[in-house]
Amino acid sequence: MSAIRVLLVEDDATLRRVLARELEAEGFAPTAVATGAEALEEAPKCQPHVALVDLRLPDTSGLELLPRLRALLPDLQLVMLTGHGGVPEAVEAMRLGAYDFLTKPTPLDVLSQVLRHAAEKGELLLENERLRRAAASHEDPEGILGMSEAMKELRRLVARIGPTDSSVLILGENGTGKELLARNLHRLSARAGKPWVVLNCGAISPELVESELFGHEKGAFTGADRRAVGLFEAADGGTLFLDEVGELPASVQPALLRALQFGEIRPVGSTSTRRVDVRVLAATNRDLAGELAKGRFREDLYYRLATFQLEVPPLRARPDDLPELARAFLAEASDRTGRELVLEDDALAALRQHSWGGNVRELESAITRLSV
Repeated sequence: MSAIRVLLVEDDATLRRVLARELEAEGFAPTAVATGAEALEEAPKCQPHVALVDLRLPDTSGLELLPRLRALLPDLQLVMLTGHGGVPEAVEAMRLGAYDFLTKPTPLDVLSQVLRHAAEKGELLLENERLRRAAASHEDPEGILGMSEAMKELRRLVARIGPTDSSVLILGENGTGKELLARNLHRLSARAGKPWVVLNCGAISPELVESELFGHEKGAFTGADRRAVGLFEAADGGTLFLDEVGELPASVQPALLRALQFGEIRPVGSTSTRRVDVRVLAATNRDLAGELAKGRFREDLYYRLATFQLEVPPLRARPDDLPELARAFLAEASDRTGRELVLEDDALAALRQHSWGGNVRELESAITRLSV
């Protein structure tokens, strides 16, 4: 996402200037107004990701303004800010669909975090809507290219498994398109209009994986200054895709198994469990069977994840698919540049001679460079 656009609605001129300056310094793009009427006028123009709205305004209240802004921009996330509010106002704000309710003075780091999380939720809702529309207009997997027998079989399996609620383990080398398969499985399911959440298990510190998956309570560890929702709760009703699941620390695997087996999670620092309804898809480039033998991956978790197992072949194993893939990537480049680009037969022959260790991702990068 580019700079997060924030509509700041605050009648106190000094506080409005200070907040706008601080938000800009934090990398946000604020539009500051003083009244509800100005907010309703500016919102369609600046198309904010988040609105930060004071509870008490000269011409209306934040609670009255909230549904009117949502009527203009249905995916807009709203955060209420007040120096006067109590529990009743907070409850009413959340009932009306506010993302959060903060009291003045709010530390800048807390405010920044809340606004970023609110914007992420809005982006997730937009992505869900795009997926819902795609699911409504397509019945077959899309974007899984290739006429080799292996790819035909893969498309057939995705079309059959997608509408189920089963866990799927996707195997394949880096760059083969494992996430594309996972997105199609979600798109073809009854959960297509619900959250699609992704975690790359290899891209996050092992100490933070449990908190990322299951959330944490305030004070659970140093720096946990507020309750955080984990990805399982964020994906409730939808699909959670665990990329590079073979990198998952052994300490987290029992909790993940329980979430898969019973639909129960326990945030870090909490004494109680919560119920979630999440379909889990996973992918790895590791040899999980070998990891089982070495004791690095739980056998019971492996079989929970691999109710169905799909394997994406490397590009070198399906050379006849290369021309179709190359032409598809070139067509995308032609659309971006506004120029007609063509691969001659000699160029395709040269591409065929390469080993493509980076698979489809490497081919896409190569076509992009060639187009430039």
